[in-house]
Amino acid sequence: MGHVTQEEYLMLSGIQHFAFCPRQWALIHLENVWQDNVLTYSGQKLHQKADDPSYQETRQHIYVSRAVPVRSDRLKLYGTADVVEYHRGEKGVVLKGKTGLWQPLPVEYKHGQKKINDWDRLQLCAQGMCLEETFNIPVAEGHLFYGKTRRREMVTLSSLLRQKTIETANAMYDCFEKGRLPAPEYKKACDNCSLYQHCMPKLAKRQSVAKYLQTLMD
Repeated sequence: MGHVTQEEYLMLSGIQHFAFCPRQWALIHLENVWQDNVLTYSGQKLHQKADDPSYQETRQHIYVSRAVPVRSDRLKLYGTADVVEYHRGEKGVVLKGKTGLWQPLPVEYKHGQKKINDWDRLQLCAQGMCLEETFNIPVAEGHLFYGKTRRREMVTLSSLLRQKTIETANAMYDCFEKGRLPAPEYKKACDNCSLYQHCMPKLAKRQSVAKYLQTLMD
């Protein structure tokens, strides 16, 4: 990516959208199109429980802070972490009003259940990399909490996942700088996408087939 000022940073939450579907990301972040459906509404309700910036909690050796602003100059992304847990231990950072050292652990809340693909893990990894820059300490793992199963997935922020996060962020900027809407590519997950009516992936597929057939007949 070229030179980018802080005012031009992209939203960190978009990395999950882009990894899932570049066209969905572009419709939201380039075309400003958004449409709620039952899945997005359920996800919003789940986040409302987590995203209370005034809420802080201390239990045993864990300090919990919600709706934490984060930013990475390396990724050129900014956003909000649903929850950051600070675990007291031998390593970590000094927190105002707290004794000892506290290790930050990002926790991202998601609707549904654990996924095979890395879409959610990339967003979590980006948050971890933001926290590393903020506190200048390693953040080795993060957690994904899924509303459907009510369970956490522990995610190791490996070098491979970090590299994939960097590559995805770079691809986002490349798409943003070009300002072009990526071509649709229909898949089963499209049927549950809240932007289906704006994207029309099946129609675009039929049109491409028709165009191909036309070239054979010309």
